[in-house]
Amino acid sequence: MPYTKLGVLSILVAASMATAIPAYASGECSASSLKGAYSFSARGELLGILDTTKSPPVLDPLTKPIVIDGVALQTFDGAGSFTRTDFLNTNGTPRAGQTAFNPNQHGTYTVNPDCTGTMHIVYDSGAVLDLQMVLADNAETIKAIVSVETVPSFPSTPNATCGTGCAIGVQVSLDGQKTRDRDHRH
Repeated sequence: MPYTKLGVLSILVAASMATAIPAYASGECSASSLKGAYSFSARGELLGILDTTKSPPVLDPLTKPIVIDGVALQTFDGAGSFTRTDFLNTNGTPRAGQTAFNPNQHGTYTVNPDCTGTMHIVYDSGAVLDLQMVLADNAETIKAIVSVETVPSFPSTPNATCGTGCAIGVQVSLDGQKTRDRDHRH
């Protein structure tokens, strides 16, 4: 009866593996699903100034959108906070004369049980980004879009100016991927 013993052993191994799978594999996510470093790429356009006094907000578009491309390294603590460093080009040149990565960023995040969530990124310049995100591939991948960006200054549009801070309309997506721990590199 070696097949019966093998069959029972296979069932026991399968059952123990099923209980060892992290909760987010079955659709249960939490802030602890994000822990460690993730590399991000960002791509999109800054479209204009948002009039947030209207509901829904109304976009006053720039004559020509500002194209952005960027990369970032973001380290999540597993408890709702993160630190971040990035480098960003706007219209083909480094943002505001940036010559190196900007490490002076931090933020908070939430993760819902259905693996959706939010991020709130704060830059040392005073810019603030709010993002909507989805975790995928057992929280190895993050897909996000910027829902609101507030900046201390911005180019004027045909019908609006950004005095001491304003919300801007953006169409920017971010793709994040968990990086390997330095101790486990091959």
